This record gives sequence, C-alpha cells and structure tokens, in this order.
Amino acid sequence: MASPATTRPVRPLDGLRLEASGQPGPGAGLVAEHLRLLGAQADGHAGVEMSISGAESGFVTARTAWSERAEELCDEATVQAATGIMAVHGRRDGSPRGLGVDYAATATAVLTVQAMLAGLIAQARGGGVTRVSTYADRAGLLAVSQYLAAAGAEEGEAAEVAPGGPPFTAADGTAFELETLDPGAWAAFWRALDAPEQAIRAGWRPFQFRYATACAPFPASLHTTARASTWERIRYAAETSGAEACPLHPLAGRAMDDAPPWSLRPHDASYTRRPAPAQGPLAGMTVLEAGRRIQAPLAAHLLGLLGADVVRIEPPGGDPLRGMPPACSGVSARWLALNRGKRAVEIDIKSPTDRHRLVAMAAEADVFLHNWAPGKATQLRLDHEHLAAANPALVYAYTSGWADRLPGAPMGTDFMVQARTGVGEAVRPVDEPPAPSLMTLLDVLGGLLGAEAVLAGLLLRERTGSGVRVDSSLLGAADILTATARRRAAAGHDPRRPAGFRRPLPTADGWVAPADGHASPAAAHDLSALPTGAALARLRDHGVTAAAVTTDLSDLHHDPRFAGSISRDAHGAPAVPDPWSFA
Repeated sequence: MASPATTRPVRPLDGLRLEASGQPGPGAGLVAEHLRLLGAQADGHAGVEMSISGAESGFVTARTAWSERAEELCDEATVQAATGIMAVHGRRDGSPRGLGVDYAATATAVLTVQAMLAGLIAQARGGGVTRVSTYADRAGLLAVSQYLAAAGAEEGEAAEVAPGGPPFTAADGTAFELETLDPGAWAAFWRALDAPEQAIRAGWRPFQFRYATACAPFPASLHTTARASTWERIRYAAETSGAEACPLHPLAGRAMDDAPPWSLRPHDASYTRRPAPAQGPLAGMTVLEAGRRIQAPLAAHLLGLLGADVVRIEPPGGDPLRGMPPACSGVSARWLALNRGKRAVEIDIKSPTDRHRLVAMAAEADVFLHNWAPGKATQLRLDHEHLAAANPALVYAYTSGWADRLPGAPMGTDFMVQARTGVGEAVRPVDEPPAPSLMTLLDVLGGLLGAEAVLAGLLLRERTGSGVRVDSSLLGAADILTATARRRAAAGHDPRRPAGFRRPLPTADGWVAPADGHASPAAAHDLSALPTGAALARLRDHGVTAAAVTTDLSDLHHDPRFAGSISRDAHGAPAVPDPWSFA
C-alpha cells in the first residue's frame, strides 16, 4: 500500500476514492464528510453502502443500518428510545426525554469511519478485511454502556438517582453551569453566596456523582441561593473559590466555526510494517493509555476491540476509580465498561525513574494516548516532542477538552463544554429551557473521535512510514453534534427543534416513542390507559411506527430487540456488543 515518493500522501486517504450507493443510512452524510476531510475523493452521494478504494489499496465497503434485527428501530427517535438514551437523558427531569440532536446517528457515523480505517489498516498489513457493518442501535448501547453496567451490578448506586441538577440561574436570568472537582472549592463557592451550610454539605455528593448517575438531586435551596445572587457576585465567588462558572452560550456563537474535529501532523520516521495476525485489524500493535474518566479510556477500549494490546498506565496503588460503586466481583462496573481486557502497569509520573520507564515503554509501542490537563505532558517531558525522539514511528494522541481552539475557555469537562458551545440549547426543544444533558454526551463522542483520529494516524503511518501526532477534543465532539443546529442558526432560523420534539407518550405502564416522521399522527391517540404492548399495536394498526421506551436499563438484558447481544464479562458485569462487524 506504500505510495511512491512523488505521490506521498499527506492525509491517510489521499489518492483513494469514495463511492456510495443506495439511500443514505444513519449518519451517512457525516461518514462521507469525514472521509473527505481525511483525503478521499468523493463520487456521488452518501448512501447506505460506501466504499473506499484505490489502485494500490484494494477496497473496503461499509454498510450502516439502524438495527441488525429489530424492524421498529428505524430512525433516531426509536433507537434513542430502545437503547436507553432517552431514559438516561431524562433522569434530570424525572421522565424519558429524547435528545434534540441526532446522537445515535452521529456516533454511528464516527464508528463507521473507524471501521473503514481499520479495514484499510488490516489490508495494508496483509489482512483480508473488505466489508464492515455498523448499526445505530449498537452505537446507542455503547453510548449508555457505563449506565447499563451500573444497572446490572451486584449493588446499588452510591448516590441517589432522582430528578434534579444544574444548570443554575442567577438573579438576572443568566443560566450557568458550575464545575469543580474539589469539595473545598465547592463549599467555598456556596459560602461566598451565603448558602445554608447543611445544603452545601448535602449537595456535594450528588454533584460529584452526576457524571455517573446523569442526575444531581441536591437541595433546592442551592438553586434559591443562585437566583438571589447577581451574575457578577456568582462570577466573583467562582474566581475566589477555585470553582468555575460558565454561562450557557447560544448556538449562534459557533455558527461559523467549521474546523475539523481532529488534526494529524506527520513527522519523519522509518517505520517497518509488521504483518497483521488474524485476531483483528490492530492485532500485534501496542497502545499505551494514560487516561482518566471517560474520553481517553473509551478511545483505548475501542482500539482494544479492534485487536490492539492496550496497556493502561495507572498511578501507584492502581486507578482509584476501580473501586467506584456499584461493583461487580469487587470491581467498579463502570470502570469495567471502559477498561475490561486492558493490562495495567503502575507508573508514578512524578518520579524521574518511572518517567524514564514510561519513555522506554513508549519506545516499543505503536500508540501513546492520554487526556491529561493542558501543559502537563510538557511539564513531565512526556509530550510529543520527547516521546517521538524516543520512538519516531509513534502515533502520539492527545484527547483534550478544547484543543487550544477557544481562548479563555473554562475547564474542559463534558458539562462545561456543553455549556460553552451551545449543546445545552441544541439538545432541548423550544418549549424547554436550555440545559446541558447530564448524560456524558461529549465524553463518549469525544472518545469515539479520539479512536477515529488514532486510526487515521495509524493508516497514515502505514502509507508513509512516518509517525504522527493526532489531536482530538470535546470541542470537536460538540461541533459535529450541533452541526445541523448551527447551520440553522447561521441561516437565521431557530436552531432548536419544535415544542415536544422526541417527547415520548405515556402508556398505562410505561412510554412509547413514535418515529420522528410519525410524531404528529401518534399524538392524536390517547394511550395513557393502554399497556405499552397494546399501545404499540394500536399505533401499528393506524400505520404509525413507534418503539417502547426502555426506562430501566437492566431490562435490556431481556429485551427481545437485543436478544443475545448483551453478555456478561468475567466479573459478571454487563458488556455491550462490539459496535461493528467485519468480514
């Protein structure tokens, strides 16, 4: 697959052609856009089947579909309903809610690009992958995998799962998101606003666990305190306490920013290609992952599913999140959802001796992946410059919050990025106030983009012999998620969806969600006295497509729409199926 020196590719798909056929599948337009950004020449439209081919590369064909087996899962709304996305997003409000953005389709698109890049890598290494399939319902299960793991654990949640949570609202009406990882800063912030001491103490735990539970039922008096305070006073309290407060920004403020969601920068190297064993496109490759929380660990998890040997760098004593409840066989179910199958090596990055040890490990690896705070890698001399000197063929991957693209940005965590980029506006219809979702939308999508960027870097290395630095971010995830809404804003239209958009209909024992194109005729039926099965039957009799809404994620194990898909790992924790199929 190596190209002559005169046609050396700059991007991983330079010189390759994209062809499409059939009606567009879920996320097909975004698949085509990303493939073009990676260098492919487009021929035709985005379709349900897309092929990448070239004179020296062979070909890989990808097919996307909403579901492999369930006919009623036919669009974004029905997939969000069945996979539990509506249930998790709706926890803050106390009932299921659909996301106003096409989250499952967006995730499917990124996973499809990953699969195509992995197939091309396998072919470059002598493998035989020629066809991949990606399903939106599997993408949805992957998106809720941590919540599903917790629901299927041996013990209950460590924090209450009940309605409530940010954003807060100041006296002048400014809605804002609050962030701190320090209980001392949390207490100092609220004391500066004269909040009741008991409420400050009671509020920390649900606030701290909101990333895990997708809700934060802290005392109402904290909202009352915020509403009694001016925005200037709130901002000063944040600055002096060490917390951060970010007002919710409108989508229109980012309407013209169309930067790619990742960047790739090759450097000179002499990489010797190694044949691929049969266990997967990345089999025989080693990924060092120094990740925390969700973004980088999920990216590495996906690379492991593709066959890479993932070595997780953990602090002395191991990752403290291994013990985060609820547990399966003594190990955090959430931690297993992102880290099962990885090897762990304890490294004290503050120790010069251990840092030299890590550099030596990187010298033998294919990928080094981290999501440390900005500047930390340089401070530790573990940045791209130093590790590439030890291993010029390394793919060095940094999954950050902001990618240095937004001066003066707040802390680069999921909910702060949602607030700053208008995601809080995009996910809610016009009859609901803007609010960031407490489902970790951007951490998950950012992890998917991180894996996509690494695969693009690995393919470019296969084609050029050069190591590559790749950068991805939560900001990039926010921008691809809100692209459609930002285009509406740029055209002068309301960027948000109409009132009641993707709002499930109650039945006697649950909820049903009509397909997006059938919402109006479905709303004409009063289903509140009917059991869910009977309600679906009535809608079907009238030509209306709808899906039962999963409200308890533990029910997914027995849901016939996913029969045989969800297994349990060696610890007994729920494990979702791989998001792609290779042939």
